[in-house]
Amino acid sequence: MAFLGLNGGPQFPQTQAVSFLVYTDDQAETDRYWNAIVDNGGAESACGWCKDRWGVNWQITPRVLIEAIGSTDTAIAARAFAAMMTMHKIDIAAIEAAVAAGTA
Repeated sequence: MAFLGLNGGPQFPQTQAVSFLVYTDDQAETDRYWNAIVDNGGAESACGWCKDRWGVNWQITPRVLIEAIGSTDTAIAARAFAAMMTMHKIDIAAIEAAVAAGTA
């Protein structure tokens, strides 16, 4: 998908109303994107969101999180969502542990 961003100056600042969503397949990929943004003058936010040094918002989102919170098993979805709410960068192992917690 093509996307064009223009420098709108102080009259048109970046907001979280527009963000780029990056799906990741594993923790290494999640870490790579997250660290590239945050460690280069960006800032962490909650639930997988971060902001780059230009104020552009990003969502670095592991596919396992999307699958878990979209589960037809509402208990799994609730546990995954609750775990996500405690995070900045998404921790896939913690999401998987939250999903598995109901099967013990």
